[in-house]
Amino acid sequence: MSGAILKVASFILLGVALAFGAQAQEKKPAAAAKIGQGMENAHAMCIGCHGIPGYKTAFPDVYHVPKIAGQQPGYIINALKAYKTGERSHPSMRGIAASLSEEDMKKLADYYGGSK
Repeated sequence: MSGAILKVASFILLGVALAFGAQAQEKKPAAAAKIGQGMENAHAMCIGCHGIPGYKTAFPDVYHVPKIAGQQPGYIINALKAYKTGERSHPSMRGIAASLSEEDMKKLADYYGGSK
């Protein structure tokens, strides 16, 4: 009897996992459309730190990572350009900004400037 219950429970869990996987796949194109085609990697670099409420970084020093959602697009673009030129000195941000074109910066700034 317990073997039958275990099989039923396994099928239920498998069904739940498949349903959640299908929902995640459905949401992915919508998110990609908002950020722009080909910008998913750039978005992932941002959200990995700036999307965590209360996040503090430990490199090179411990400090609070600011939330960028809702920030003015012009401010985001200027900050990214300053990191790219070295005017701002955070090593991780300099590396990320160096990989972005001006068009990428604009797309990211428009995306984050329009979200809260």
